[in-house]
Amino acid sequence: MSTTVEAEVTGEGIVNDGNLNTAQAHTSRKGFCSVRHGLAFIMHFCNFSILTQQMNMSIAIPAMVNNTALPSLPNASTEKPPTESQDNWNETLKEFKVVAAMYDWSPEIQGIILSSLNFGSFLAPIPSVFLVELFGAKYLTGAGIFISSVLNLFIPLAADTGVTLLIVLRVIQGLVQVLALTCQYSIWARWAPPMERSQLTTIAQSGSVLGCFIIFLAGGHICQTIGWPYVFYIFGGTGCACSFLWILLIYDDPVNHPFISTSEKEYIIFSLAQEDSPPGWSLPIKDMLKSLPLWSILIFHFTDYWHFFLITMYTPIYINSVLQANIRDSGILSALPFASASIFIVLEGLLADFLLSRKILKLITIRKLFTTIGKNQGGYRGGYGMHRAASYSLCVCPPAPGVLFPAALSVSLFWVRSSFSTTMVFLMLSSVIKSLIQSGAFVSFLDIAPRYSALLRGLTQIFSYMAGAISPTVAGFLIEQDSEFGWRNVFLLAAVVGISGLVFYLIFAQAEVQDWAKRRHSPTCEQI
Repeated sequence: MSTTVEAEVTGEGIVNDGNLNTAQAHTSRKGFCSVRHGLAFIMHFCNFSILTQQMNMSIAIPAMVNNTALPSLPNASTEKPPTESQDNWNETLKEFKVVAAMYDWSPEIQGIILSSLNFGSFLAPIPSVFLVELFGAKYLTGAGIFISSVLNLFIPLAADTGVTLLIVLRVIQGLVQVLALTCQYSIWARWAPPMERSQLTTIAQSGSVLGCFIIFLAGGHICQTIGWPYVFYIFGGTGCACSFLWILLIYDDPVNHPFISTSEKEYIIFSLAQEDSPPGWSLPIKDMLKSLPLWSILIFHFTDYWHFFLITMYTPIYINSVLQANIRDSGILSALPFASASIFIVLEGLLADFLLSRKILKLITIRKLFTTIGKNQGGYRGGYGMHRAASYSLCVCPPAPGVLFPAALSVSLFWVRSSFSTTMVFLMLSSVIKSLIQSGAFVSFLDIAPRYSALLRGLTQIFSYMAGAISPTVAGFLIEQDSEFGWRNVFLLAAVVGISGLVFYLIFAQAEVQDWAKRRHSPTCEQI
């Protein structure tokens, strides 16, 4: 695919022109009415679908397990949720037994089930990068979304069969989700002008945050009214529809798009031609291993996703067991922190691009500032082809500013658990602030090596999914070992891990293209 684009660029003399203003003279900036923004909104809905499938187990598992509610902790919430159903928890459990099957899973088993989606995920990003080069993002991503959605439909049957089959199914589902999210990002290597990367990718990524909001908001109600299996049926069916939408409307590059205007096509090609970092297959492995800026990004992804997977997977359980809310209310309350994230994540992308385009702040200052006081949305999972590309967060995280504030608020949850309203305020504030990271450390790999953005995105995913495989499992173990102080230990550990990654990133992160990622001219080219 990349050779097609490069051939057209050379043929039109765009590379040799080197004048970005000429391209901008055409009606290239059409705002949200442009084709590239349309692609971002399509990715928004596809990421929404994938995220709901990643998170539906988190909201369904309290309804699936008959011993999810842990023994009430000393000083547990004495402030009841503002719903009548709070006083009818026992009746709710009886309704579940009638509507759907329930299972006797310990907190440790629950942690393993929640983590299982990531058990094999860290093995998939790098192979996905090479597959997308061979087959293109259009069909690989569409196939990944479709297979994941079909597997989602079979989760209730797998749960009835046994824990082992359920875990195996979720491992396979995690692998194809990584394939879908990794391959889709190769499209931004050919579609996203450098000055618009933050806004385009945050529009697409906000679908993941919206997915978190909807699955928690609607999932609890679905579980309590028609049964937890329908959470998997409904969002599995939605994913199948999104996969067809993707196949019909997405194209790998602007050159092959049948409806894009000539001016927008030229603007995109001009913009990408300005980067002296063309796609390539040669890998300076030794230089990459010695690169502290690269390691700062990888370590930060591991530490930040530790907190992300903990919050997204355990928020419904925490609200249910500690705040004593029923399934429907815990779903609604879990959705609140995500409500503003889908808006704030787009706004922070626009803000980052504004500060950069007006030269108000240096790029590295923007990255470190947004990382410290704002947080990337998790979720996301994803990667790119072997080209310039823009980033998503993956998985999917609740909205919250940076690392420091969310860490402090999370640790405080244990000591404010007696106040229902304070706990919810802390959860919501943490999420809103976290949304700023999407324009911080999560985009840094595009700054230091746009030529190898696909590979670096794959590496960041490996570290992210390693955290996703470990964090919920450790949390389940700590909670089962100590019902009184387990949650405190979980939050403290997450804070220590997160702050450690932030400190390493602030010390070693850079925003300049590294020497090992720059264009390497052959002797023939030098002579020319």
